[in-house]
Amino acid sequence: MSQGTAAGDAAPATMRAIVVTGPGGLEALEIKDVPVPIRKPGWVRIQMKAFGVNESEITTRKGESDAEVTYPRVPGIEGVGVVDETDEASGLRPGQQVATMMGNMGRSYDGSYAQYVTVPAAQVIPFETSLPWEVVGALPEMFQTAYGSLTTGLDLNAGQTLLIRGGTSTVGLSAATIAKDLGATVLSTTRSPGRAGELRAAGVDHPLVDDGALADQVRALLPDGVDAALELVGCSALADTLCTVRRHGTVCFTGALAGQWTIPDFTPFTIPSGVRLTSYAGEAADLPADVFAHQLQAIAEGRLKVPVAKVYHGLEQVRDAQADLESGATPGKHVVVLDD
Repeated sequence: MSQGTAAGDAAPATMRAIVVTGPGGLEALEIKDVPVPIRKPGWVRIQMKAFGVNESEITTRKGESDAEVTYPRVPGIEGVGVVDETDEASGLRPGQQVATMMGNMGRSYDGSYAQYVTVPAAQVIPFETSLPWEVVGALPEMFQTAYGSLTTGLDLNAGQTLLIRGGTSTVGLSAATIAKDLGATVLSTTRSPGRAGELRAAGVDHPLVDDGALADQVRALLPDGVDAALELVGCSALADTLCTVRRHGTVCFTGALAGQWTIPDFTPFTIPSGVRLTSYAGEAADLPADVFAHQLQAIAEGRLKVPVAKVYHGLEQVRDAQADLESGATPGKHVVVLDD
């Protein structure tokens, strides 16, 4: 076992955290004083600086997650902060800026809605940036999902055409900015004509209003179809999305914003001849440190835009953040900053 290394100032014995003791409404998000988590060998303790608020955390709060989620639980599937304590073998150092996400954090073990969190070293991404925590805190899960979908899921290349179905979601907006940075032409959807400007602001070349039957609109622009399509709406839209793609093109199923994850009585012949269907549900390791560094630099230079809906300060505003996310009134990422 390697010797652990810790920051110069020892962590306190207790911390403040949001604890969900059982399923419920917003009132189930309780601020409590709890012990600072003890780091296990091979894990890293991080002092949280900011975290994004996600739909899966609302699902956890409501008790609608799968059986791996147990209570009481500190929610939070992502966060950014600084290393507080780590093994020397991790290659990390106390005080280093890091991001973490996924890996059952906030589900089967306590997550980022807290002043400190411990996570396996394998799901920690180091970085260096002068960007504010409220910007960096919006990125980990959102960018990892978007980047993994475009690369692992679609193998997108410069010069190709991409359709994003569910384009005004945080992952959809992020995917648009990353795809443009890769050199792709982007088509992206919204159900509201009034939100087309949000898509253009993210760099989308062709905003499309999704009325449920998108294939004809896409084929009017590109008669052979797009090279790649990212499905974020879900199984209710998948059959139509498959019809927007050219022969030997690819559709990647990543999300189900409409709530439908399965197709009753599915037959493979739903997939048009020669079209490829993949899926993506990755982890932190799918966002390499050098790729994250490139994204941070692109943000700093103004080439990538971060779709932040609203910034909240302190654990006291977590209920507001979840309520605003549930309402869907403001597009983009809701970020909580833990002010010193």
